[in-house]
Amino acid sequence: MAVTVIVLARSRNLFAVVVLGSLYSFLMATVLVALDAVDVAMTEASVGAGISTVLLLGALYLCKSEEAKPLHRPWLPLVVASACGLVLVYGTIGLPAFSDPAAPIHAHVVPRYLNDALRETGVPNVVTAVLASYRGYDTLGETTVVFTAGAGVIALLRRRRDRKEQKK
Repeated sequence: MAVTVIVLARSRNLFAVVVLGSLYSFLMATVLVALDAVDVAMTEASVGAGISTVLLLGALYLCKSEEAKPLHRPWLPLVVASACGLVLVYGTIGLPAFSDPAAPIHAHVVPRYLNDALRETGVPNVVTAVLASYRGYDTLGETTVVFTAGAGVIALLRRRRDRKEQKK
C-alpha cells in the first residue's frame, strides 16, 4: 500500500492516478478482510474501488489526461498536511492497543449491542441492527453522498452530450 501511495503521489497522468487509487482501495479492502471487518471491506471495494473509479473515469473523460504543472511550489499545503498528520498521529498515542479485550468498546458497547439489540430494535441480526437502526442516519448519509455523486456525473455527461448535439 505504501508503494502504491508513493507512485500515486508522483504520477502526473490522471488516468494512472485513478487506476492506482482503485488499486489502493482494493488493497485496503484486503487489509480489512484480514482484520475481520468483512462488511467494511465489501463497502470499501464497492464504493472505493467500484463506483468511485467509475465516477472519476467519467470526470476524467470530461477533462485533460495530464495534470497541469503548478505555478509555484506548494509549500503551504505541504506544511498544513504534515501538521495535520502529526496531530493525527499524536491523537492515536492514547488509544488502547489493537484488539485489547479491556478496551472501553469491549467493556461497554459490545455487550450492550449483543444483549439489547433484539429488544431495542426488533432486528435479530446484530450487524443489521447496528447498521440499520443504531447507525441509521449515518447509513442514510452515506447512501445520499453516493447517490448525489452519481447524479452529478450523470448530469455532467448529459451536458456534454447535449453540447455535441448542438454542434451538429
